[in-house]
Amino acid sequence: MIRVLAFIITVFPALAGAQEVTVPPEAGALVMAIENAEAGDVLRLSKNGFYEGAIEISVPLTIFGNGATIDGQGTGSVITVTAENVTLRDLTVIGSGSGGEGLDAGITLSKTAHGAVVEGNRVLLNLVGIDVHGANDALIAGNYIEGRQDQRMNDRGNGIYIWNAPGTRVVGNDVRYGRDGLFVNTSRDNEFIGNRFRDLRFAVHYMYANNSVVSGNISIGNHLGYAIMNSDRVRIEGNLSLNDRDYGIMMNYTNKGEVLNNTIRQGGEKCVFIYNAHRNVFSGNSFESCQIGIHFTAGSERNSFTGNAFIGNRTQVKYVGSKWVEWSMDGVGNYWSDQAGYDLNGDGIADTPYRPNDIMDQVLWRQPAAKSLLGSPAVQLIRWSQSAFPALLPGGVLDSAPLMQPRFPEIPIWEGAG
Repeated sequence: MIRVLAFIITVFPALAGAQEVTVPPEAGALVMAIENAEAGDVLRLSKNGFYEGAIEISVPLTIFGNGATIDGQGTGSVITVTAENVTLRDLTVIGSGSGGEGLDAGITLSKTAHGAVVEGNRVLLNLVGIDVHGANDALIAGNYIEGRQDQRMNDRGNGIYIWNAPGTRVVGNDVRYGRDGLFVNTSRDNEFIGNRFRDLRFAVHYMYANNSVVSGNISIGNHLGYAIMNSDRVRIEGNLSLNDRDYGIMMNYTNKGEVLNNTIRQGGEKCVFIYNAHRNVFSGNSFESCQIGIHFTAGSERNSFTGNAFIGNRTQVKYVGSKWVEWSMDGVGNYWSDQAGYDLNGDGIADTPYRPNDIMDQVLWRQPAAKSLLGSPAVQLIRWSQSAFPALLPGGVLDSAPLMQPRFPEIPIWEGAG
């Protein structure tokens, strides 16, 4: 080992007295280089080299991987960072353990690893991809993270796990397989921007995470796109959910949020499900080709809807309740593809209100067996009566200013690698 350090590691002067060290792919060389490093040093690994883990970084330094692989060999986390201001770039990280209370990871940023930068790495087949565990102001950017497929989906780890990490930014990552692409638990003031999530349970899973932004992300072929739960003042803006099986967006006990300019397309069961969520603003979204456009329940009436487009959903809105809920603001409602409206004055607003549901809808939701009566003369008479006499309706969604043309949001385009 002394021969390796004396003759193969090349040392160059760097700024402020720091050193740049080229670390050869030899047994123990990386561990020793880290142990001997000073604050600000740069460790440069051999191109496509192989290094044994697990390693712990307890001094502020930078590791440039040059595509080199660090293999944790099935024990614990492959890389654990405990120092502030550590940068990890261009590494391939494999071989975490399968325990650690479910938190063995490719890269773990501990509660003292503030200001870490994890950028441009390939994090493959670990239990958890990247775990930001209490580190503030971290940047996780441009990584390709591929989870395991050797267990049931619910037993796999998450691609990126954020716990109590205020100020952390997750930008431009590509996450596939594993359990949830991004799981955020008990955090605040975070940004999750421009990531892509595929073949997962949830693309984004929020629990007790306030004052944060979820923007410009792409969810494709997951069970659920964006699950926002027990969180306040979250902005969900400009995201895409495509072919997500269950829901595009779910909001559960989530208040004072903004859902703006998202596209939910070709979803399965529901484009949006809202449960006991209040004072949220839904504006400029497009909800397309789902079984149900929006299903809201458990007293979730205190939300505003304006400028959205409901296109080709089998049921545009499902709401079981006796109250009238107005879905327009300041004279601007939403576009409904099944609206048979007209606009005599040409102002872009239909001249008659739109009601997405009728009495029979509510009967069928409460008593599904009544479907057998849909073709009967009695049902046709009920539907004619309520169209002629709207006062007969028991309550539901009312759009007093429906739009004649849809307003489509800009759809994010994946520009990253992978």
